[in-house]
Amino acid sequence: MHTLPLRMEMTMCFPLLLLICSFSTAQQLQTESDNKIIPHGKQTESQEREPTNASDHQHTCTEDIHAVLREMSASLGEQRVEMRHLQRENEAQAAKLRELELQKTEVERQKTELDKLKQQLQAQSAELITMKAKSNVTENQVEALKRDGEVKQVAFSATLLTSGSETVGPFNTYTPLVFRHVFTNIGDAYNPNTGFFIAPVRGAYHFEFYIGAHGHASHPSGAVLVKNGEHVCIAFEHQPAYFLKSSNGVTLLLEVGDVVFLRLWVNSWMFDNGNHHSTFSGHLLFTM
Repeated sequence: MHTLPLRMEMTMCFPLLLLICSFSTAQQLQTESDNKIIPHGKQTESQEREPTNASDHQHTCTEDIHAVLREMSASLGEQRVEMRHLQRENEAQAAKLRELELQKTEVERQKTELDKLKQQLQAQSAELITMKAKSNVTENQVEALKRDGEVKQVAFSATLLTSGSETVGPFNTYTPLVFRHVFTNIGDAYNPNTGFFIAPVRGAYHFEFYIGAHGHASHPSGAVLVKNGEHVCIAFEHQPAYFLKSSNGVTLLLEVGDVVFLRLWVNSWMFDNGNHHSTFSGHLLFTM
C-alpha cells in the first residue's frame, strides 16, 4: 500500500545525495587550495597532482553513495517486509471487522425478532385477559340463568298442625300464625319455624289461605295476610254455632326479601286437626 510514496522518496533523495557529495568535494578542494602556499618552482608538480586528488575524492564520494544506496536498499527491503506484514494485519483486521459487522447485523436481527415476539406476547396476553373477562361474564350469566331457573320454581303449601287437633286463640292482640306441617316447599322460600314467606326474586306471587273454626257467639274466626308489617286482606267469619270456614287470596308484586305471613285477628280463633281445615299457600307466577 505504501510502495509508491517510498519510491518517490528514494527518487528525491538520490539527487540530493549527489548534490551533497559534489558540494563537499568542491568545498574540500577550495579549503586545500586556500590553506596551502605553493612555491613558484613547485607549481608544476602541485598542478600535476591535483587531478589525482580530485579523482580520488570523486572515487570516495562514489563509494559513499553506493554505501548509502546499499543501506537505503536494505532499509527499503525491511520496509517492504514490514509493509507486507502490516498489509496482512490490515487484511486480518478487515476480515475481523466484517465478521463483527455480520455479528452486529445478526444481533440486531435477533433483537428485532425478539421485539416482535414481545409485541406478539403482549397482544396475546391482552387477548387472554379479554377472553378471561368474557369467560367470567359468561360464567356469571350462566350462574344467573341457573339461579333464575331455580327461583322460577317457587311454591309452598302448609297447614296449621303437624298432628292431633287444636284450637288457636282467642287473643286480645294480633298474633302471628305458624303453619308447621308443610305439604310443599319448592325453593325453600317458606320457613315452617317462623311462618314467614320471604321472596327470593322480584316477581308476581299469588297467595291463598283458608281458616276453619267452630261457631261461637262471642268469638269470630278470622286471619289477615300481612306484607312487610302491613295488612293486605282478611278472611273473616262469625256465627254462633256449627262449623264454619272462610278464605281469601291475592296476587302481590314482591321485591327480593319481602316478607309475607298470616296473623290471627284480635279476639278470633281457628281450628285444625288431621283433616287440615286451616292452610296457607303461595307460589311465584313469574319473575319481573
